[in-house]
Amino acid sequence: MAIPFDSITSGSRQDPSPVCSAESSIQGPISDHDSSRRRFLQMTVTGTVAGLVAAAGMEFTPSPLLAQSKLSPDAALQELMEGNRRFASGRLTAFEQDLAILKQNTVEKQEPFAAVLSCADSRVPVELIFDQSIGHIFVTRVAGNVVTPEIIASLEYGAAVLGTKVILVMGHGGCGAVKATIQAKEVPGQISALYPHIQPAVDQAGSNLEAAIKANAKIQAALLRESSTVVSGLVKESKIKVVAAYYDLASGSVTLLD
Repeated sequence: MAIPFDSITSGSRQDPSPVCSAESSIQGPISDHDSSRRRFLQMTVTGTVAGLVAAAGMEFTPSPLLAQSKLSPDAALQELMEGNRRFASGRLTAFEQDLAILKQNTVEKQEPFAAVLSCADSRVPVELIFDQSIGHIFVTRVAGNVVTPEIIASLEYGAAVLGTKVILVMGHGGCGAVKATIQAKEVPGQISALYPHIQPAVDQAGSNLEAAIKANAKIQAALLRESSTVVSGLVKESKIKVVAAYYDLASGSVTLLD
């Protein structure tokens, strides 16, 4: 698949390194109708990813990696959900793996089979929830599990370079970011910058917190599919799945929403 970034540097292939940061961000209020937001993200993400790749000195050419990335999108999603069932039932197996070997094998490269966009909430330890170990999941986290140019850039890197086969956008019970958006109270610092991203879900679900959290996960997943030319292209070719999910804090179970 051709990656439409004109400013990508060329050179010898190097083992991909994790994306750490991006400079662009969304500023200002966003209307309830998110079509303009999609267009803005599409324009901004192109420059964000190109800058990240150039800064890292990488050739942004998707090349299928070995190990976990050989899974199909359906198999990758199944592996996540089976891992969650082990977690919810207290039958974890990830800790039985030889961490020394895993560390050694992932020093030079990473081969995650899945990517997860989750909330920054400390009660949502992604690897534990899916009973996965080092190098298995490419995790992005931000309060409210909202899609931003930086998040899209990271997930595009995971999909196009690292070969992830599924992207799970996961909301969770009692999400403080969604609750704050519903209440719309004055807050210190830049916390309120999250509100415009989550407001469409509140407009859809009203004051019902759980319904708004689930709506937000579905809206963010749809936005990711539509705003990223890289992800949308892979989805059309059936090379990746983008799904929304809800994590119940009490039971430990993850439920697919799509």
